[in-house]
Amino acid sequence: MFGLDEFASKIYKSLVKYILKMSKRSLQASEQGIQEAKKAFNRTGLTQQQLANEVNCKSRQPIWKFFRGQPVESQIFLNICDFLELDLQDIVAWQPEQKPNYTSINIDSLVQNIRAKIQPIIQQRCGTIRVLDMTQPIGLTDIYTNVNILEQITGSRRLTIANLLEGFDPESENFDRFGLSRIIKERVPGLKAVERYPKLMILGKPGSGKTTFLKYLAIQCSYGKIFTNLLPVFITLRDFAEARNETNHLEFIAHLLSNCNVKIDEIIEILKEGRGLILLDGLDEIREEDANRVIKEIQDFSSEYYQNKFVITCRIAGQEYTFEKFTEVEITDFNQSQIKSFVTKWFQVKENSEFCTSELEIAGSTAERCLQQLQSNPSIRELATNPLLLTLLLLEFEDAGDFPSNRAELYKQGIATLLRKWDAKRGIIRRDEVYKKLSVQRKKDLLSQIALTTFEHKDYFFKQQTIESYITDFICNLPDAETDPKLLQLDSEAVLKSIEAQHGLLVERARGIYSFSHLTFQEYFTARKIVNSSGPKALEIASQNLVNHITEHRWREVFMLAVGMLQPADYLLQLMKQQVNELVANDEKLQQFLLWVKEKSASVEVPYKSAAVRAFYFQLGCDRYSQRNALDYCDRELISLLDRRLFILLALGNIHTLDLGLDDLLTLACDRTLKIDFPTNSPYPFKGAFFLVCERANILDPKLGKALQELKNQFPDIDADGWKFRQWWENNSQTWIEKLKLLMVEYRNIGHSWLFNKQQQKLLQQYYDANKLLVDCLHSDCYVNRQVRQEIEESLLLPKFHL
Repeated sequence: MFGLDEFASKIYKSLVKYILKMSKRSLQASEQGIQEAKKAFNRTGLTQQQLANEVNCKSRQPIWKFFRGQPVESQIFLNICDFLELDLQDIVAWQPEQKPNYTSINIDSLVQNIRAKIQPIIQQRCGTIRVLDMTQPIGLTDIYTNVNILEQITGSRRLTIANLLEGFDPESENFDRFGLSRIIKERVPGLKAVERYPKLMILGKPGSGKTTFLKYLAIQCSYGKIFTNLLPVFITLRDFAEARNETNHLEFIAHLLSNCNVKIDEIIEILKEGRGLILLDGLDEIREEDANRVIKEIQDFSSEYYQNKFVITCRIAGQEYTFEKFTEVEITDFNQSQIKSFVTKWFQVKENSEFCTSELEIAGSTAERCLQQLQSNPSIRELATNPLLLTLLLLEFEDAGDFPSNRAELYKQGIATLLRKWDAKRGIIRRDEVYKKLSVQRKKDLLSQIALTTFEHKDYFFKQQTIESYITDFICNLPDAETDPKLLQLDSEAVLKSIEAQHGLLVERARGIYSFSHLTFQEYFTARKIVNSSGPKALEIASQNLVNHITEHRWREVFMLAVGMLQPADYLLQLMKQQVNELVANDEKLQQFLLWVKEKSASVEVPYKSAAVRAFYFQLGCDRYSQRNALDYCDRELISLLDRRLFILLALGNIHTLDLGLDDLLTLACDRTLKIDFPTNSPYPFKGAFFLVCERANILDPKLGKALQELKNQFPDIDADGWKFRQWWENNSQTWIEKLKLLMVEYRNIGHSWLFNKQQQKLLQQYYDANKLLVDCLHSDCYVNRQVRQEIEESLLLPKFHL
């Protein structure tokens, strides 16, 4: 039996509990009580989360408040004391210290005061940016370019592959490479999206500028330039997750602001009033073992202080949990205007304050030159839509004053940046990846296999189950791979999601439909698969398969990349030359045409390579000027065009060069003559063109000049009677034109009527384009034997019996 004193004590304690529970909604511990409670807690060996579970708390927040001496709901307070076996009257603060009554003061003044205090730490944490191989940090606001937001996630769109392919035609000579990631939906400025939604989840590909945007918000808010009534709090979720003692958000904020003379009670009061701009960066960067805890903290924090504005960033496909109250949006790729803005600022920001006027002008001209280079290189410009890859391009341009001529090496660096270098530079040594057994090399091998398979099938967009089957085929041959088909399928899905989330090399364009993030990467990995074929025989077969596509425009970049990767590229270039020759080898008329090209080019003496002269007459003989319409020009414009062409040739100072000029002018003038319809159009363009040719012909060949003058004399006077001239032309034009063409053949060996049919015209165009591709490959930064290069160049555009 209990003693009387012990019984009375129990009655007393129960009465105290009852009175406290009924009279107070919340209780708080005294300073001495906190010390006693901490000792008892440490003896349990539990974490705060585990203690919360034991006392039926939905979150760890009340436990943290209990040990901080802050008010806690009375029932939870009593449960904690009971579990820790604490004497209630020794723990509770019977006369708690008076707290500042913030409701009686101006909350705006408090926000302004705290914001001024934290400005230095916000500037220190968010004010500069240094990525990749930058030698020094630069001011974030100096380089910052406004981002745009999509209010519908691209991967959630209900579109078909046919929808995505609309307007995307890689076989077109000037097709839009950006069509792969074309966005039709309206883009919203990032700041407007933050203003519009109180709780925002910003998703984006790696390197798309998510962190930079959040840092920009923090800086601008701290200086009162945006959200002037809010207090910015910038938290890197990776740092929060890795903080010791599993702190909650309030503890972590207190730690961040510990050197700013800011009391945690002030922060809590601001949060209670809904005056916080809470910026949580990098949800995808936390480790797998920390994920549940961090997600729970964000849930509790955003629920308890729901009146505040919250923004979370995460990589697309990097979040598996959906926050119910948050609106998900996607940060878009840079458009051309944003690229221009970023490039211009990049070259202006370098020690701007120390530049003199001339140096600023140099920086401006460098930016213009860089933009021009981007404009002339669509495959490189495509990468510039990603801010991280654009930074890489600018670093390369800054070093050499140009982009590398070997684009394969440039793309290799870009891919390395996304696969590994970017995370390493940011202190993310490793991610908890499902496919961690895959080395970087194996990841490249996998992507190369996917690229070649899809590119050969003309698949720029592919269904999820299709690409997962490709992944299955690859990983099933790896050591320790699953043998159960169902488990292997799950692994393939996880690998796909990991590639998208961690590297952004494959992206979901619509629900269940994927593509490479850039067509450039699909082309690069296709070329890589070809040149990395195992063994000489396999490389020979792969190279032969490649040259079979030499007439397909969409393979052009793959050829250029493959030639740049091979060391040496002799065999592939020789195969290409053979394939080019075969295009027209079996057509007798085309062979006759090439023979004429050879003979005509050999008949003129000019200081150019023979292949260049053959190319000139090839184009001339193909009547390439016939596609121009002479009636697009007035008389003065047409004469100016002809005069300018001849003037350029005359200015070379070599009279023999006039051979080419005269042939060019004669062909152009004859072509325009054939197109003139005098009954409905003015004869003056014809007059100007032909009369000018007659004058210029006398410079090189007086006999031809005399013959042309005789033809000219057959005309009635156009100026005296235009109607009479038209009548004459209707009756005599065909005979007159035939005489002109005979003169061209007799004196210049040009103007032959080849009368190619449509198939021959198509073959000639393919032959010309394939030769141009071959020349472009030779002129790229490829390694090729000098003798092989010379043999290919000297045999360009020759008939088969003269090779």
